[in-house]
Amino acid sequence: MSSPLFSEKAFQSTRSATYEGSMTLRGTVDKSIVLFVTLLVTATWMWNRWGGTGGIEVALNNGIISYMIGGLVVGLISIIVMSFKKSWAPYLAPVYAAAEGVLLGALSMLFEFMYPGIVMQAVGITIGIFALMLIAYKTGVLRATPRFTKILVMATFGVMIFYGLIWITSLFGFNGLSSFYGGSSLMSIGLSVVIAGIAAFNFILDFNFIEEQAKMGAPKYMEWYSGVALLATLIWLYIEILRLLAKLNSRN
Repeated sequence: MSSPLFSEKAFQSTRSATYEGSMTLRGTVDKSIVLFVTLLVTATWMWNRWGGTGGIEVALNNGIISYMIGGLVVGLISIIVMSFKKSWAPYLAPVYAAAEGVLLGALSMLFEFMYPGIVMQAVGITIGIFALMLIAYKTGVLRATPRFTKILVMATFGVMIFYGLIWITSLFGFNGLSSFYGGSSLMSIGLSVVIAGIAAFNFILDFNFIEEQAKMGAPKYMEWYSGVALLATLIWLYIEILRLLAKLNSRN
């Protein structure tokens, strides 16, 4: 999720630092494209590696979960370090993108084994939502007003707490919450729609904050940092869309 990465505090600590060059919108777009392509390369590698294994059981027996865990851990470490050492973003951002590509490639393949065709549907919907949010922002249909920002940040942190509760309760053997969220009841589907919506609207905050910080002359390396934040929102939305489609498919 990107809102914490795009906090005012994240940029305040960099404005007084000595650096060469300033953050620009074009530079941020270029860095975001590089990170997205990096993610696609490693995701495609994972897809090709497991695509011909013969099914989900063969993939599981040959360590696909290990790749998922590895990608998750490396991605988390990279983004946590970047939160404290923003000047390292040019070096850690590609690492984050590559690790997330491994994670998404493996995760997508597992879903594809269960529901053939689901991955392309999720990719198409995710890209479509991103384009829609960008158009809505550029045309002024949606703006990051103080009220909009406050509500969306609260909702985002609410989702983060919900994810945390699922993880903590699962550690102690209480799987009721995770079973509900992973189920295909109408309430579970409705919850996934709401979370996907929150993820989608986070793009408005992302676009606005990048634009504002570029005007204020944030350091050049913050283009990489901002690219990571945008990519994190895109990944979050994609995973939620994938979950939602899986729930809908399981009801057929």
